[in-house]
Amino acid sequence: MQFGIFTVGDVTPDPTKGTTPSEGDRIKAMVTIALKAEEVGLDVFATGEHHNPPFVPSSPTTMLGYIAARTEKLLLSTATTLITTNDPVKIAEDYAMLQHLADGRVDLMMGRGNTGPVYPWFGQDIRNGIPLAIENYSLLHKLWREEVVDWKGRFRTPLQSFTSTPRPLDGVPPFVWHGSIRSPEIAEQAAYYGDGFFANHIFWPKEHTQRMVGLYRERFGHYHGSPDQAIVGLGGQVFMRRNSQDAVREFRPYFDNAPVYGHGPSLEDFTRETPLTVGSPQQVIDRTLGFRDYVGDYQRQLFLMDHAGLPLKVVLEQLDLLGEEVVPVLRKEFAKNRPADVPEAPTHASLVAAAAAAASPEVVA
Repeated sequence: MQFGIFTVGDVTPDPTKGTTPSEGDRIKAMVTIALKAEEVGLDVFATGEHHNPPFVPSSPTTMLGYIAARTEKLLLSTATTLITTNDPVKIAEDYAMLQHLADGRVDLMMGRGNTGPVYPWFGQDIRNGIPLAIENYSLLHKLWREEVVDWKGRFRTPLQSFTSTPRPLDGVPPFVWHGSIRSPEIAEQAAYYGDGFFANHIFWPKEHTQRMVGLYRERFGHYHGSPDQAIVGLGGQVFMRRNSQDAVREFRPYFDNAPVYGHGPSLEDFTRETPLTVGSPQQVIDRTLGFRDYVGDYQRQLFLMDHAGLPLKVVLEQLDLLGEEVVPVLRKEFAKNRPADVPEAPTHASLVAAAAAAASPEVVA
């Protein structure tokens, strides 16, 4: 399994101090967090894509390219690439460029985002959200796999004898996850293409995640023969201190004032009804291991840890606990009783090897 963190890049006041970081401070803090993730032995750093305050990561490839130059092993991903409002041609070229700069340490997660006004900002209609996601990804998939593309669709001008540049590294496109909170159409899309499905797994009860992942696995089996070969990722949300009471006391004001779920359900209700875990490292371990009970063996676990105005110092302390005390245990425990035929999380090297094997099948005597 791959373990890592994802960030939404919010600029939120610290409710305990009344201070708010500048956009520049927040951007640099995200870079520091990514470097810390590699330092503590995590596998993945992922950033969202937003085009509205209070969020700053409007250009994921810029940020990830900078981080790539300062890291050696960390897999760089998006937590959302807006497939609905970005031009598929630009996505194809931007992420192929990033793939070359990062020596293949890149994948991306397609999504529709959570901000309705972004559609008219980029010349689209939110009522076309699902059709845009389907058509734009179909074109992106083709652009990465065909040298010369002729194409005509509903939402952009046609292409005639078009070649996106640069071509994907080693002829292999970045691995794609399709992220969704609530849309079965996106689970279907991920299954159809044989791509990964990432369940946000933050705001909804486990039963909802179970249904979405179950649908994806079922449809993956329909298209590709075996539900067990599906590639599943989950989000998660944690705050830790060595003493669980300290964790609850420290995190409560941040939870209560968070821009997304603040001033709503209580911290206790939210931790009971969703996968949010606030407590000791052992509580995080126990809760996370329980995810397998309702989604099966899966490939990627990402945690949200740097939101709601938490100071950078506190986030880095969280990463120390995650890397030193939580993830080593999760790696060991998730490996136990894992069926041999469950696929590993895709990497550029594994995708290149698979492509080579497909191009040179064994000759039967």
